Amino acid sequence: MQNTIEKKSNGHGGRRAGAGRKPGSKDNVTVKHLLEVLDQKSNGQSYEELLIDDFLQARMNNDRQLVLKYHNLISNKVLSTLSHVELADSADTIDQKREAFEAALRDIIGQPNAK
Repeated sequence: MQNTIEKKSNGHGGRRAGAGRKPGSKDNVTVKHLLEVLDQKSNGQSYEELLIDDFLQARMNNDRQLVLKYHNLISNKVLSTLSHVELADSADTIDQKREAFEAALRDIIGQPNAK
């Protein structure tokens, strides 16, 4: 009789033979295909038009939960593309930055302040 040690599982599974996607397998659903089907089924309406139509329908039905979800979806998408920060430095600010940079550079290379 042979002594065998029983290995306890840690409950996390692990690799199993034959599990997972096969090499070379393709996605069954693609964004391109989804948009093509959407175009066919919606009589040529764009996704944005459908989104707005559905949002307005939720408002007309007074579905506050759905309206809130649409607000979040639309604002997250729209605001991220519209928001930008524009920095405009005055001539004085540029001069101050230049002087600070020059002073820091002099400190690094060990030159005394030359004003």
